[in-house]
Amino acid sequence: MSKLPGWLGQVGAELSRLSERLDERRAETEADDPLPADADPHARVPAEPGKDESAHVDQVPAPPSYAPTVAARPDPVAAIPWGMRVAAEAGWRLLVLAGTLWVLMRVISAVQLVVLAFVAALLVTALLQPTVARLRRYGLPRGLATAVTAISGFVIMGLVGWFVVWQVMDNIDTLSDKVTKGIDDLKNWLLDSPFHVTDKQINDIAKNLSDTVGTNTEAITTAGLQGVTVVVEFMTGALLAMFSTLFLLYDGARIWQWVLKLVPAQARPGVAGAGPRAWRTLTAYVRGTVIVALIDAIFIGLGIYFLDVPMAVPLAVFIFLFAFIPLVGAVVSGALAVVVALVTEGVFTALMVLAVVLAVQQIEGHVLQPFILGRAVRVHPLAVVLSVAAGGMIAGIGGAVVAVPLVAVTNTVVGYLRSYGQEESRRHSPPPHGSTALDAAPTPAAASPPGRGGDEPSPDAS
Repeated sequence: MSKLPGWLGQVGAELSRLSERLDERRAETEADDPLPADADPHARVPAEPGKDESAHVDQVPAPPSYAPTVAARPDPVAAIPWGMRVAAEAGWRLLVLAGTLWVLMRVISAVQLVVLAFVAALLVTALLQPTVARLRRYGLPRGLATAVTAISGFVIMGLVGWFVVWQVMDNIDTLSDKVTKGIDDLKNWLLDSPFHVTDKQINDIAKNLSDTVGTNTEAITTAGLQGVTVVVEFMTGALLAMFSTLFLLYDGARIWQWVLKLVPAQARPGVAGAGPRAWRTLTAYVRGTVIVALIDAIFIGLGIYFLDVPMAVPLAVFIFLFAFIPLVGAVVSGALAVVVALVTEGVFTALMVLAVVLAVQQIEGHVLQPFILGRAVRVHPLAVVLSVAAGGMIAGIGGAVVAVPLVAVTNTVVGYLRSYGQEESRRHSPPPHGSTALDAAPTPAAASPPGRGGDEPSPDAS
């Protein structure tokens, strides 16, 4: 028992020396392989098989010096160039708008007759509504004023149509004789002309035309049946336009209020302000176009009448109606008048009619339209050409007629909404403060010298 304390003392001394050796070896190892600056000193590394895991606690091996530096992967959004991101954002929005327009055009094509009838009713209402307002100012009730205006307008249009048909039927025999004589004169002129046209060539052309008509009899018959269908659709559209015009004249204000309720509340003030301005633009366009068309019809009709061209009045009515198709209508109606003059009265009369048509159209383009239409419906000529072409491709003659007023109204609405949006943004923007407020503050007017008026108080001021 006396040796036990000595033996325990030796074991304790050996353990102390072993602990000192382990500390020295650990210090040498840390000096040889220092940890990287961004390494976690408390990270745990798995021990190798067969070794004590406790020896690897609090040790993180450093990467070898020959290992390449691997950079962190950037965010995919940050890797895409800014211009491409902007183009992508604009692209999918344009695709959504294009899809919406395509669906809208498909819906309009499915109910094309109803849409054209309603647009025609809007145009007629814009023409007749000032008369209703004037009659109401004279004391007539709204229903009676609407009835008087609508019946008067429809009766006048019916009488004009009846007069045109009557003139055509009354002069059809004379026109047929003059056309036959004109064709013979044209044939003789071609035979005597320097173009060296022979009688055999003219007969061959006539025979080819006759054979073409005989070969395409079925196609011509089908076209005639389609013409009957077009007439039926026209009558249906006319009836729809008449009923729509009556209700728009009588109840237009309440219909507009109902339409405003369909607009979201945030956008309702802007739409409510744009509506009356759009209606004023449409009214100015229709009234101005009617006045310009009437002047064209009167002056060209007088020229045709004094040149002894048959059916001067029906031609004048056609010129009036075709004037509602911008650019194209004037060319077609003028060419029709020149052709009738050519086949009935000869080349000289046709040239004189052409001179009259060109003179009146020049006066219209440079004097009448800028003076009558003014700034209310000013549309760039390129926009007129493109809109007429697009309207004609989409909906034929009806589309060409409504294309320009639609563009004019859209231009007015977009301009007003842009101004309204800028005004709203300024109204809700925070007021200026600091140096900005000092810069924005109004500068006081300089005091005027005595005896020069200006801010000098009046003798009666108390």
